[in-house]
Amino acid sequence: MKVAMSGASGFVANALKQKFPNYVVIERGDDVEAIKRKLVGVQAVFNLAGAPIVAKWDEAYKKVLYSSRIDTTKKLVEAINQSEVEHFISTSAVGIYPNNVPCDEETQKFGEDFLGKLALAWESEALKCTKRTTILRFGVVLGRDGGALEKMLPAFKIGLGGIIGDGKMVTSWIDIDDLVSIYAFVLDHKCEGIFNATAPQPLSNYTFTKILGKVLHRPTFFPVPSFIIKMLFGEGSTVLLDSKEAYPKALLGKGFVFAYPDLESSLQKILA
Repeated sequence: MKVAMSGASGFVANALKQKFPNYVVIERGDDVEAIKRKLVGVQAVFNLAGAPIVAKWDEAYKKVLYSSRIDTTKKLVEAINQSEVEHFISTSAVGIYPNNVPCDEETQKFGEDFLGKLALAWESEALKCTKRTTILRFGVVLGRDGGALEKMLPAFKIGLGGIIGDGKMVTSWIDIDDLVSIYAFVLDHKCEGIFNATAPQPLSNYTFTKILGKVLHRPTFFPVPSFIIKMLFGEGSTVLLDSKEAYPKALLGKGFVFAYPDLESSLQKILA
C-alpha cells in the first residue's frame, strides 16, 4: 500500500515509516495542486502535521499551533477530495476532553480551554473529507526514540524523577508499537469515525512515576511543584498538568488487541 504523510519528520511518522515503507511526504509549504500531484497512486493519507504542543505558549505560538494543524488539514482535505485516495486518517488528541472526567468516544462534552478548542477545530476540518475518514485521538505516545519519554528519562536516570504536583492528574498513554498497529488495523478493517488511541489503563501521575522508577531501578523522591511547570511553560503547562482519562472503547469494540495494555510491559520493552 502506498501512503502519504504530513508531519513526516515527527516521532510517530518515523515509526509509521517502518510499517509503511512505500510513502510520499506532504510538506507544510505544499499548495493544493502540489499535494494533488503527490497523491497520485496513493491509497491512504496520514495527517500528522502540527507544531510541538509541549512548549511555552504565547499568543504568537498559539497561532503557530493552530495554523500548523488547521490550515494544513484544510489544504490536505481539499486535495484528497479531488483525488483517488481511499482512506484519510487524521490526528487529534485526548486534550479535546474535559479534565477529571472518564471519557470514551461517546463523550459529547469537550474541554473549553485552548487545547480543547484546538482539537475540535482540527477534527472539524478533517471531517470535511468526502473519503473514508478516521480520526485518532492520541494519548501520550511512549517509545524509544522520541516523544514524552525521551524528555522524562534524563532526570529519572540520575534519580531526580518525581511526581508532578500532587500526582493525582491522570495520564492517558499508548505504546508507539500499539499506535502503529492501530493504523494498520483501521486500514485493514476500513474503520471510520473517531477512536481514542490510548491504552486501556490510564494512570495517575503518581502511579506512572512509580512504575517508571521501578523499571529504571531509580528512586522517585523529588516531586516537581506545579508552579515550576507553570513558570517554564506558561499556558502550555496545561499539557503536563491537565488530567485526561480516556478509554479506547471504540477500538476494543472493533476487536483491536493491545500488545502493551499496561504501562510496565510497555516500559520494559522500550527500556530493555
